[in-house]
Amino acid sequence: MALEHAIMVSLAERPGTGYEIARQFDRSIGHFWSATHQQVYRTLKKLHVDGLVDFEPVAQDGRPDKKVYQLSDDGREALAKWVSTPTPVTPLRNELGVKIRGAEHGDLASIILELEQYRTNNQHLLDFYRSSAARDYPDPDSLTGRKLHQYLVLRGGIRAATGVVEWCDEVIAGLGKELKEH
Repeated sequence: MALEHAIMVSLAERPGTGYEIARQFDRSIGHFWSATHQQVYRTLKKLHVDGLVDFEPVAQDGRPDKKVYQLSDDGREALAKWVSTPTPVTPLRNELGVKIRGAEHGDLASIILELEQYRTNNQHLLDFYRSSAARDYPDPDSLTGRKLHQYLVLRGGIRAATGVVEWCDEVIAGLGKELKEH
């Protein structure tokens, strides 16, 4: 997926300024597809040049006009085409996995410490996802449309983070056993 698609999805949900879109990345979309504010602004400019978004200038007192972006007709068409295109399976790329594979050539204790920190970070992410689900979607069975779609993506994040935490527990236990035996 390209950043362009993530921004187009955001604009399909509601028009917004570059700042508002960047903040949405900070608060929600960024947990699944990250981007800096600079990348968001640069991509909005490209989308505008490509005719996929339009903007309406809004005057501000004592500051330059702000631009409120929205998808153009061509942008809605391009988004619909992208959403309907099959997504290839992404091969697993995990630097920590490669380190574990080469653990016999390093210090097991330091690898275990790194895994414990990795697990802690993923546990915090999992806790955040779960609290977001409880706060924003208290009755998931009643969801439809955009809210259902957002909830389902959040559930994917919960499942992925749960898997990472469980994997870390398994690896830490296995390497810890190996460390004790040596």
